[in-house]
This record gives sequence, C-alpha cells and structure tokens, in this order.
Amino acid sequence: MLPFSDILVERLAAAKHVAVLTGAGISAESGVPTFRDPDGLWQQFRPEELANVEAFLNNPVLVQSWYAHRRAVVEEVLPNPGHHALAELERMVCERGGDFLLATQNVDGLHARAGSERLIELHGTLTRSYCIGCRRPASEDELAAIESGETAMCPSCGGLLRPDVVWFGEMLPEGAMECAAEAAASCNVFLSVGTSAVVYPAAGLPLIARENGAYVAEINPQRSDIASRLSEHVAGKAGEVLPRLLEAVRDYVGT
Repeated sequence: MLPFSDILVERLAAAKHVAVLTGAGISAESGVPTFRDPDGLWQQFRPEELANVEAFLNNPVLVQSWYAHRRAVVEEVLPNPGHHALAELERMVCERGGDFLLATQNVDGLHARAGSERLIELHGTLTRSYCIGCRRPASEDELAAIESGETAMCPSCGGLLRPDVVWFGEMLPEGAMECAAEAAASCNVFLSVGTSAVVYPAAGLPLIARENGAYVAEINPQRSDIASRLSEHVAGKAGEVLPRLLEAVRDYVGT
C-alpha cells in the first residue's frame, strides 16, 4: 500500500506549478548531522556561540575552523534518493512547460549536487565563502590557511573570509524569501519535505500555499505542528517516499 493518497498523485500529475520546501530531515538521511548534533571536538560549543557575527569577529580562527569542519563533513556524504527525486520532479514539471521552485533551509549543497537548478538556498550554503570587506568570493586556495590554524584573509582587501550562510541575527539573502513566497502563493501543489515547520519565516510557506488553494502535502516521519492545517501528511522518509511518489505520477500520466 502506498503511503500517499491518489489525490496527491493526481494533483501532482496535473500541476502546472509545483513548489517544494525542504528541511534538515532530508539531509539527515544522507548522514549530515543536524545543526545541533554534538559533533566530536565541537561538543563543548553551542551553535549560538559560533554562528554569529560577533563570535566571528572576536575569534575568526575558531569560527572559520568550525565551518571548515562542517564543510568537510558534508563533502563526505552524497545526495540520497530523495534529493534525486526532487531534481527529477523539477525536470518533469519543466519539460511539460510548467514552473517549479525548490526552497531549502539546508546549507549542505546536496540539492545542487543532485541536479536541482530552480533552487533557492534560504539559509545560504557551506560550499561558498566570501570576504566581509569587499564581498569578493573566496577561492579554495584562500581558505587553505584555515587548515594550518591561521586566519583566512582576502588577498584583495585584507578582510576576513566567512562562509556564505545566514547567521543568527542576519537577514535571509535578498529576495530569497519573497521569491519563495511568490512560488508558494501561485503553485498548484506544494510539498513540505523533512521539516518540522518551526523555523520561520520558511515554516510559513506551506501555509501560504494552502491559503491560496494549493494541495499541500507534508512528507515527514512525524507530523509537524502545522500538519493539521495542510491537505495531507505522508508518514515516511523523503528518500523512501519521494521516489515512489514520482513513480506513481509517471504511471498515472502514462495511463
């Protein structure tokens, strides 16, 4: 028995515009530790102590080293079937002339590695760094100083190099939330995948979609706090549910 309804399959097969929100759950299936998981040498620090501008300016070597460690961790893992299914869903929708947008709260870059192109990284990504002075993108060679315990600096202006992620107290990337909210408001089907729906403003996207008439399905092992306000809750892991959902949509279209 399939874990999702026939209605979801039918709506997705007919949808001209699909929007998706993903959270930490889909990355955890690839082995990415959640932001707050105790992690080796870093167990003595709370994320709030490192993921902010003040901490960075006070001890750039410490913060740069933590993010270098986090980046090394995600570089060792691979996109899972859930990531690949969403990339394939994008191709399917776009090939029939529809619109698609995937907004993710994750910073691991796995969606891009799986092939997703119409992608908004709401909280930035560990895969990029830049200079806080001149905003120039940083190269791998410029970040190499971190490995030897030195401060990574911009060769152009001497500014500190920081990861391109959203820290506590910072705004989301310019236009990112507006674009995601517009997609949510205009889509026919919205998938909320692997998110507990507690981190706003991203957690409000499924509700925006529902309020504007979209069929909104939550795919998550546990029900979120907003599940009762959505169209359907699909209990299961993204890497298991999404490939089956995609296969069911293909079968439906082919009938």
